Amino acid sequence: MRIEPRLLPDTLPSLGDIPPLLTRLYAARGVQSEAELDKSLARLIPFQQLKGIEAAVDLLVTALEQRHRILIVGDFDADGATASTVGTLGLRLLGAAHVDYLVPNRFDYGYGLTPEIVAVALERDPQLLITVDNGISSVEGVAAAKKAGLNVLVTDHHLPGDELPLADAIVNPNQPGCGFPSKALAGVGVIFYVLMALRARLRSLGWYETRPQPNIGELLDLVALGSVADVVPLDANNRILVHQGLERIRAGRARPGIKAILEVAKRDHARITSTDLGFIVGPRLNAAGRLDDMSLGIECLLTEDAGLAREMAVQLDGMNQDRKSIEQGMQREALAQLKDLPVESMPFGLCLFDPEWHQGVIGILASRMKERYFRPTIAFADAGDGLLKGSGRSVQGFHIRDALSVVAAQHPNLITKYGGHAMAAGLTLPEANFPLFCEAFDEEVRRQLREEDLTGRLLSDGTLAVEEFHLELARALRHAGPWGQHFPEPLFHGVFQLVEQRVVGERHLKVVLRSECGSVKLDGIAFGIDRDIWPNPTIKWVELAYKLDVNEFRGNETVQLMIAHIEPR
Repeated sequence: MRIEPRLLPDTLPSLGDIPPLLTRLYAARGVQSEAELDKSLARLIPFQQLKGIEAAVDLLVTALEQRHRILIVGDFDADGATASTVGTLGLRLLGAAHVDYLVPNRFDYGYGLTPEIVAVALERDPQLLITVDNGISSVEGVAAAKKAGLNVLVTDHHLPGDELPLADAIVNPNQPGCGFPSKALAGVGVIFYVLMALRARLRSLGWYETRPQPNIGELLDLVALGSVADVVPLDANNRILVHQGLERIRAGRARPGIKAILEVAKRDHARITSTDLGFIVGPRLNAAGRLDDMSLGIECLLTEDAGLAREMAVQLDGMNQDRKSIEQGMQREALAQLKDLPVESMPFGLCLFDPEWHQGVIGILASRMKERYFRPTIAFADAGDGLLKGSGRSVQGFHIRDALSVVAAQHPNLITKYGGHAMAAGLTLPEANFPLFCEAFDEEVRRQLREEDLTGRLLSDGTLAVEEFHLELARALRHAGPWGQHFPEPLFHGVFQLVEQRVVGERHLKVVLRSECGSVKLDGIAFGIDRDIWPNPTIKWVELAYKLDVNEFRGNETVQLMIAHIEPR
């Protein structure tokens, strides 16, 4: 693992009275003006810049005025769950008479608005179908819905294919011809924008002259959760949405379901950060969609009953524990497949398959193996009927969805279908095509990446002076974000004397350190360490990459180093 300096612009921006360290951190993350740090809702990009937004609002106004039955079709991950919840609650708040949701079981129906899902949807007798966090690739599904006489509104954020569905309206910042500056909106962000536009239209029509005007800002905790859990880039616009949602959670105004998940996970809502949304709340919500049916997660977010929310949060927590156990077993099996393969002989593009692997967990497995071997990785599971389902995760500099597009173009009929983002993608292919796909994918990775690109790299914001290891700075860094994808939490590095070391849990290393000059004593923790190396009483000095954090224990706060990388010196 290499620790490299994070690049700074030649000239630091003027960011008002912000301390020099924070100015440097923001500048390294592309902030160029003080205005970009304004996280008020007034700074959101106007919804009018979204292509298709007026047509979408036309559909929704008609549905509200004529009391149409609206059915939201979501996705089975945390973004899809929060988007389904935001759409359902938001439309009810704005005056829709009949709103329900449908989330396809990933194991029975696969991804998106398929003709099979339309058939299930028709049992609810809807008049308007709204997709959230899916639909941009659902050409056949939208056609089936239109043939059945339904109006269809597609809201999505995924990259479109060569052909767009013939929906009545499409809202997606990534569709051709859309000038919306932020292409990074999550699915939940897109439907929230649609609701903002609908409320504005209804206000102009006098809809609220005889009824109270709702505050759709009440939904921002859900928008924050879905955005962080989907690991979309936190550009200035997304940082506003996430910040506002975090503020609601910290103030105790979150949905009962979010409160319950945090309570079951033993997290204080008043101290919640974007990292907690991504690593604590998101995985518990995702567990339902991975192992069973995401309806449990959506119902947990929808309910107003705190007691019922806690019951469902306990079930989600249990599912997450099951998911961890399944994942660990799959990791052992994946490592066994690779144990006799020298690193120099390993493919640049890693493809893994076991017929017993769980479809709902292969994405996490791909992520773990990518982190271990520093190369684009796709894990496959048996999808039945002679098909394999794959979930891929990529490294910086390699757009995995575009790579699949190249492979599909060069090898017609090799891949049945695919979709995704730069860093994550999914695909389906016949099991008989797996060996050829492995070769083709590896060839495409080799075409784009060099061997030196396949080594672990951590970008450091530099070293901290002895006098900077204090609570005030740790607290300031915690709240200076929100931090996340493409706006990473500050990471520092340095050499420290290792005073104490012990393993806690199964694979976590708790340490006591002294600064290089020996004048400051610090606590630190490294998660998921290699038990073949640690603990080791012969190691006296270490080089660390770490985050400066606040540890709270029995009401006392102390500085703690969250160690991202540790190696002997």
